[in-house]
Amino acid sequence: MALLFLILACALWGLSFPLIKALNLEQASRIPEASSVFLSSWLQCARFLCGSIFLLPFVLRRKAISWSECSQGLQLAFWGGLAMWLQADALAYTEASTSAFLTQAYCVILPLWACMRSRQMPAARVMLATAFVVIGCVILSGLKWGSMRMGRGEFETLLAAVLFTFQILTLENPKFAGNRGLPVTLVMFAGIALLFIPITWMVAPSFQACIEAGASYHSITLVVALALPCSVGAYLLMNVWQPKLSSTEAGLIYTTEPVFTAVYVLFLPACLGAFIAADYPNESFTLSLAAGGGLILLANLLMQWKRSPHLPPAGPIDRN
Repeated sequence: MALLFLILACALWGLSFPLIKALNLEQASRIPEASSVFLSSWLQCARFLCGSIFLLPFVLRRKAISWSECSQGLQLAFWGGLAMWLQADALAYTEASTSAFLTQAYCVILPLWACMRSRQMPAARVMLATAFVVIGCVILSGLKWGSMRMGRGEFETLLAAVLFTFQILTLENPKFAGNRGLPVTLVMFAGIALLFIPITWMVAPSFQACIEAGASYHSITLVVALALPCSVGAYLLMNVWQPKLSSTEAGLIYTTEPVFTAVYVLFLPACLGAFIAADYPNESFTLSLAAGGGLILLANLLMQWKRSPHLPPAGPIDRN
């Protein structure tokens, strides 16, 4: 069940990439003076404030939020909020293919962290699955090693991958084992919104820009779509079900996200482009999509494969 629900979370997360791209196109056409830092900060604030408002009545009907749930939610808000902010800003300074590959660095960092913590070498299965994920992401993204450079976008994306690693490890922390997913998610969302209110204010070109960013039917619709299925749905599934798996296993499952995104961009951009009246063409199915996605799926099947129990040889039947 944990495996299936985390894959569903990845399917919901995958929707966020074309939705954010469409929102950026729509807002940039209306507010040309807005910087990438302002637009990514505004999105974090609006997206998670909307998610908090949606979750609040469901949490109020239950018993009070514990200090442990509050602590975990705030830690998730710090790591996850900063990671998504850096990732969104980085896309303005680097190619999407490079960013997609570098973001998957956490699937390598997690096994290395687990090895350092336990002072043991990773199992052969983990090493093989990690190699499949890295190769698959390289193929999926179309990365050319000769074009790699460590500029602002690449540095921010790598830093975001490190922060995502700590977000995953926070969910695995055994001291939070008894926490409920719903209140933890509410605290996380509220924490991200509160974190980015002052940041958005400081980087805004003007107070009017903060209003204009959401002053269209198209932007409101896209923010709600990002807030509900892509945030409330995905993070509830993650916060409830990820603690039932190891961080290494969860990290590899999360690498199915670009596979879902690669499928969505075959048809969704044109629909979104028509909605916002902008040029946002679909992408094409390629051999790299099939090969890269297949390797990522193979890595997850490898991690989920369980040996059948070894039964002792049957002894002589006692007929007495």
